[in-house]
Amino acid sequence: MKHARVSYAGAIHNAVWVNGSIQLNDNREVQEEDVIWLPPVEPRTVFALGLNYADHASELEFKAPAEPLVFLKGPNTFIGHRADTRRPADATYMHYECELGVVIGKTARNVKREDAYKYVAGYTVANDYAIRDYLENYYRPNLRVKNRDTCTPIGPWIVDQSDIADPMNLTLRTYVNGTLTQEGSTRDMIFDIPFLIEYLSEFMTLNQDDIILTGTPKGLSDVKAGDEIITEIEGIGSLLNTIVGDEVFQRS
Repeated sequence: MKHARVSYAGAIHNAVWVNGSIQLNDNREVQEEDVIWLPPVEPRTVFALGLNYADHASELEFKAPAEPLVFLKGPNTFIGHRADTRRPADATYMHYECELGVVIGKTARNVKREDAYKYVAGYTVANDYAIRDYLENYYRPNLRVKNRDTCTPIGPWIVDQSDIADPMNLTLRTYVNGTLTQEGSTRDMIFDIPFLIEYLSEFMTLNQDDIILTGTPKGLSDVKAGDEIITEIEGIGSLLNTIVGDEVFQRS
């Protein structure tokens, strides 16, 4: 089943996808364009993987890491489907990153690889924008690169773990203004989902609604104000987002 969080008629609702429409938790059915989409969960701790696809590491002229490169993301980075992402006026290179998001479903500590999927509630699509102007080095994507407000759209849906037969064999694609610019597969991850859950839970507790963003394949390009970006993952959904300039935020 597909699950979402939306705002409709002044209230926040949990919702599911039923027969081509969005069914709110009070059983009303509405259409996609009738709601304001929110991140499908309220993220707690969010782990983001750097250089988790070898072709992406090569694209950036870095070596593939020998162990996971993990950093944390703050809650204000996250926005929902159809929302706007700010491109700062001083940015010279800002790119999308289509990523599979793994949503943790229950408390996990010292999880073994073979049990990892028991702790997954489901999967979502994330677009983890990076502003490369501020990158210090490959293992330290600092706050100004990866933690800006509005720079990580996520959603629209969480798809139940049981509905995805093999999360390590899903196609990822990004379209900029309707043109395909990025395509890859989760099978090319350096560190797969069971490895990451085992690795992280060895030294810290994972909690319900924590999210692991698993990295992006090659195919990055600069995006500008006015661009419409769609990131999609096979079997999970398509996430639409628009880039806007500083002037839009200055009016708010």
